[in-house]
Amino acid sequence: MTQLGAEHSSRKATIISWMDQVAGARDSWLRRNDYFHQEHQRYMQFLIPKNARVLDLGCGTGQLLASLEPSYGVGLDFSAKMIDVARENFPNFTFEMGDAEDLESLAHIEGPFDVIVLSDTIGYFDDCETTLRNLHRLCSPDTRIVIAYYSRYWEPLLRMAELFGLKMRQPSLNWLSTGDIGNLLHLADFDIIKRDWRQLVPRRLLGLGPLVNRFLGTLPGLRRFSLRNYLVARPMPEASSEPLSVTVLIPCRNERGNIEPAIQRMPRFADDMEILFVEGNSSDGTFEECERVRDAYAGQWDIKAARQDGKGKGDAVRKGFDLARGDVLMILDSDLTMPPEDLPKFYAALRSGKGEFINGSRLVYPMEREAMRFLNWVANQIFSVLFSWLLNQRFTDTLCGTKVLRKRHYEKIAENRAYFGDFDPFGDFDLIFGATKLNLKVSEVPIRYASRTYGETQISRFSHGWLLVRMVVFAFFRLKAF
Repeated sequence: MTQLGAEHSSRKATIISWMDQVAGARDSWLRRNDYFHQEHQRYMQFLIPKNARVLDLGCGTGQLLASLEPSYGVGLDFSAKMIDVARENFPNFTFEMGDAEDLESLAHIEGPFDVIVLSDTIGYFDDCETTLRNLHRLCSPDTRIVIAYYSRYWEPLLRMAELFGLKMRQPSLNWLSTGDIGNLLHLADFDIIKRDWRQLVPRRLLGLGPLVNRFLGTLPGLRRFSLRNYLVARPMPEASSEPLSVTVLIPCRNERGNIEPAIQRMPRFADDMEILFVEGNSSDGTFEECERVRDAYAGQWDIKAARQDGKGKGDAVRKGFDLARGDVLMILDSDLTMPPEDLPKFYAALRSGKGEFINGSRLVYPMEREAMRFLNWVANQIFSVLFSWLLNQRFTDTLCGTKVLRKRHYEKIAENRAYFGDFDPFGDFDLIFGATKLNLKVSEVPIRYASRTYGETQISRFSHGWLLVRMVVFAFFRLKAF
C-alpha cells in the first residue's frame, strides 16, 4: 500500500497523527459510550443484511464491520495503529492501511461490494465529492452506499462533551448537514434512496433514553434533532440494454368475466412474456375460464393457470412469483381497475433504472366515478402519509395492486421474510416492507383508476381498514421502534 503522510494536506497529516495516538484508547472510549455505539451498530445491522460483501471506509478498530457479520468484509483506514488493533481483534476480516481519497489505495481493493459504509468518515475527507465519485469503481448497480454522520445541530454539545472528557476529542472535521451530504452524493452521481435520523437522546439516562428514542425520536419533525443521521444511496442508474423476460401475474377469485378481457387488452411490451393466472377457489367458474382462455390463446400468448394452496391475495402472489419464469415480475389485479394498457409504463420505469420497485398509484389522477368509495379514498390519503413516514420513501398508495420488481430482488425479499414473518393477507405489504428493508429504490407510476365492469369488490372498508391500522402499528415496531 502507499505510505501515507507527506503527500497529504497538513490537515490530513494532523488527522493521521492524531488517530495513531488515540488508536490504543479507541476501544475504551467505545465502551464508555456503549449505548450510543450499540444503537448505531443496531441500526446499521437493520440497514445492511448479514452475509453481504461490505467495505468499511474509515473502519477504525473494526468493531462496526465485525458487527455487520459480512460474508466478505474489508476495512480501510489511514491510521496504521488503528489497522493493527483491528487485525488483532478481528483476524477473520481483511484490514488494509490506506486513504479512501487515494486512488492507489482503492485500486488494491477487490470489488464490487454489496454495501460501502462511511460511518463518520466523510468528516475527515478533504474533497468529499471526488472521493465519493471514485467509489463507483467498487460498485455494481445493486451496491448501496450507507453514510452515517453527526448532526450539525449537535456540534456545540459534542465540543462541550470533549472538553469535559465525556467524548473522545476529535480533530478538525467537516460539519455537514444531511442536505450537504445528499448534495455531495448527487454531484458524485449517486441516487439517494432514503434518509433517516436516530438517537434523539444518545444516553440511557436510567432507561429514559431508549424510551424517548423508540417512541418519540422517530416522529416527523422531532427526529431531525437527533444526533445521528443516515443516508442510503445507489449508483446513478443506467437504462438496461439486456433483454428482459416478463411474467404478468394475475391473481383472481370470482373474476370469470374479467379473464378474457385481461388477455384481449394486454399489450405486448416485451419479446418474452408469460401470463400467469393464480386462482383462489372461486365459486363462479373462474379457474375453468382461465383454462379455456389459456387454450384459446395458446398460439398468441404463453399463458399458464394454477390454483393457490391457501387463502388471500398474499398467498396467491407468493405462489405465482415462485412459479414465474420472468426476469421481471408484475402484478395485475384481475378486476382490471388498473388498466392493463398501462403496464408498459411500469416496465419502462424498471428497465430505465428509475426504480427497482415500481408501485402504482391510484390517488394522483382523478378516478372514474364509483371507482373508489369516499371513505376508502380518505383512508388511503391518511395511510399514504403514514406509510411514507414509516418507510422513508414516497408511497401515495400502498394498496394499488400493481407492483413490479425484478425476480432477483423478489428472491432476496423472500430470503429475508423471517424479519417480518407471514403477516400480510394482501401481499402488498410483504413486498413493500421487504423492498424497503433491502433499500430498493421505489418509484411510483400514476394510473387512472377505473370502475369495475364485472363482479364486486372484495375489499371490506371496515375489516380491511382495521387491518391497515394493524399494518401501521406493525410497521412502526418493525421499521421504526425496533
